[in-house]
Amino acid sequence: MPIVSPTANAIHAAAEQLRDGGLIGLPTETVYGLGCDASNPDALAALYKAKGRPTNHPVIVHVASVEQLSDWAMDIPEVAHTLAKAFWPGPLTLILKKQPHVLDAITGGQDTVGIRIPSHPVALDLLRTFGGGITAPSANRFGRISPTTALHVMDEFGDHLTVLDGGPCAVGVESTIVDVSSGTPRILRPGMITAEAIQNSTPLQQTKIFTKHGPAVRVSGSLTKHYAPTTPTLLMARDDLHQAWNDLPYEEQGTLGLLLLTPLTHENGPAHVRVLGTHPTPYAAGFYATLRELDTKGLNALWIELPPNEPGWEAILDRLKRCAAL
Repeated sequence: MPIVSPTANAIHAAAEQLRDGGLIGLPTETVYGLGCDASNPDALAALYKAKGRPTNHPVIVHVASVEQLSDWAMDIPEVAHTLAKAFWPGPLTLILKKQPHVLDAITGGQDTVGIRIPSHPVALDLLRTFGGGITAPSANRFGRISPTTALHVMDEFGDHLTVLDGGPCAVGVESTIVDVSSGTPRILRPGMITAEAIQNSTPLQQTKIFTKHGPAVRVSGSLTKHYAPTTPTLLMARDDLHQAWNDLPYEEQGTLGLLLLTPLTHENGPAHVRVLGTHPTPYAAGFYATLRELDTKGLNALWIELPPNEPGWEAILDRLKRCAAL
């Protein structure tokens, strides 16, 4: 089926597809998800197969209300309710102890489950209509660039998949994942809700734990290589990129894609140059779409300017390092 406008009829039809064990594409504020009924093992198997996703790589359960937390999680600490009140609906995933019935296909065989309430109105309408939990990992082949428009999803899976068109994703990168299963909150995957934002919005003393050795709990998007273009990608400091560009023969410049914070001075060559700016919020919103566009041009390489190591850029730096496999 084609991309469809999210009318009331389309939302009801999509909910029926989920109840029948089908897969659909749906928008969230972070990225588009490939959705299925989180309680249906056959649907989950089909989702993993469609994405080519390892079965031990957990997925996140999306729900419509805080009241549904206890359907999926148990021993819910007060800190989880504090964070939910501050940031839900929104791009925050909480890791909690799972209820016994939660399938291993959801958790990757772990005793924890990731849950969030998305803020996109189409996703919320679908969740309320469906009534249960929906798993919705990014609607792309595993490890590739996440989709932020309905057309990106169709590029990945073709026109046999129903995709609810909610427009471009406003946030543009995946949710912040916070583990609260053992008491003290730990950030396992950075997102646009930062540790600083959590500290400023709650009485918590947030501890950021996200190292090259990986978190104790396996979570979505935690592999070394992820969100990756097929084009070889280099992440370069501004001065190094500028020098390499100046040293490159003119005839080779047309084989490159450049993703920059600001334009280069003396940029006279024929490279495919894209400038996303110096503020993390619009950069994040345009990042994946720009990567996808450059990745379709048959270039020899993508050179990406390294953003500043400053508050607000943590999620973008994380995604850049993974797409360049650093």
